[in-house]
Amino acid sequence: MKSLWMDETEIQDFPMLMQDITVDVAVVGGGMAGILTAYLLKEQGVHVAVLEADRIGGGQTGKTTAKITSQHGVIYQKLLSKHGREAAEKYSLENQKAIDRYEKIVQDRQIACGFVRCPAYLYTLEAPELLKEEAECAAGLSIEASFTKETELPFQVAGAVRFENQARFHPLLFLEAAARDLAVYEHSRVLQAEGDRLVTENGSVRAKKIVFACHYPFLNMPGYYFMRMHQERSYVVGLEQVPELEGMYLGVDREQAWSFRSAGEYLLFGGGGHRTGENRTGGKYELLRRKAAEFYPGSRVRYQWSAQDCMPMDQIPYIGRFSAETPDWYAATGFGKWGMSSSMAAAGMITESILGEEDDGKVFGIFSPQRFTPRASAGNFCKDSVHAVKDLSRRIFTPGRSDLEELPVGHGGIVEYDGEKVGAYRDEEGEIYLVSAKCPHLGCQLEWNPDEKCFECPCHGSRFDHMGHCVDGPAQTGIALAQEEDSH
Repeated sequence: MKSLWMDETEIQDFPMLMQDITVDVAVVGGGMAGILTAYLLKEQGVHVAVLEADRIGGGQTGKTTAKITSQHGVIYQKLLSKHGREAAEKYSLENQKAIDRYEKIVQDRQIACGFVRCPAYLYTLEAPELLKEEAECAAGLSIEASFTKETELPFQVAGAVRFENQARFHPLLFLEAAARDLAVYEHSRVLQAEGDRLVTENGSVRAKKIVFACHYPFLNMPGYYFMRMHQERSYVVGLEQVPELEGMYLGVDREQAWSFRSAGEYLLFGGGGHRTGENRTGGKYELLRRKAAEFYPGSRVRYQWSAQDCMPMDQIPYIGRFSAETPDWYAATGFGKWGMSSSMAAAGMITESILGEEDDGKVFGIFSPQRFTPRASAGNFCKDSVHAVKDLSRRIFTPGRSDLEELPVGHGGIVEYDGEKVGAYRDEEGEIYLVSAKCPHLGCQLEWNPDEKCFECPCHGSRFDHMGHCVDGPAQTGIALAQEEDSH
């Protein structure tokens, strides 16, 4: 489903890579992180090329709520207690710098993208003490933060943390301007990466440095990112006839974790998040519509869409050297729900490292992917491992949930067909589409998401439309068509 940003933006077409080329730096991924990295490097005279599998901005950048903020949930008290003051200061500094960098680019290039400074709030209806502590921790890190009970929300809160001078913008209008003068190759999916060479279907790139900014690294080894991240989906509706909000808001309570931000004449209202592949019953958009009618009687839904986020085990993105075995590769992934500020932070730090201005320990600090150790991250590591084992076991040992004949019109699911378990979808005309129920990434059983009408992998978040085409990685291929049957 088209987001507001996609509906309002026409981005120029870039050519497909049709030959072998050599550059200083190759960037894999044409989302915000990839384009910003290329932009900052080009500003320093570096010869850089961007390889995008589809269209730039067509992934999560086009589906974000586009909050540019250093307020990333209840994080600063956790950083201080688990990682220490130096690490917490590094995290806050890089994300605060990200806001300023966006503003400078907008001003220097005169980009009309609705960039505006505004406050960002975390709110609670239940636990004000938690947010009082977060406000104190953030303020102690030189962030302009304070605790308050005053908000613009259509309900009373028990407390909120207010961060001053954060920002919001139109991400695709910004991206279109930033990418305009870059060497970008669209429809050029990287199929292989080895040493200094990236291979696409019709050409290859040799580069001294390679940056993987493709949301979720498609390479399982080295790096082992599939062992330290899972993916989550969240949902948004764009409301008309709603009062404009000055601030941006996010709830921290499990049952009231709603997101609010104005975007021109619309209010973006979000929530209903879940681990990818765990929404068999659906109803997320209906939930948002129901709550919107409760909060804003008379409002109307004009847009609805969903996004996907890579969730690292310790809430901290992986930004830095891809692995110890590949010193000339960089990774920018695991941004959680905060892709806009994290994209700019990643672009800035990776550019600084490539230019050799500081040693890596100082440049990346707490963000470095090399911080990962299974023992230190045992809790979440075990939780994600349990999910993977459960979903692999489900594919092997459990039957389909129903027979193909029982599948209603307009619905999909995992069914039994000719003694095999397959994915099936029956469209509104009654035509049936059959696909493999096995994710081609690492073999987990897929699940049907009725809100998005697609198959999703609960292990690592790959997604496929009802015809089997891959729409989100880390899978690089579609799910083989098991059989197709016309029921007419």
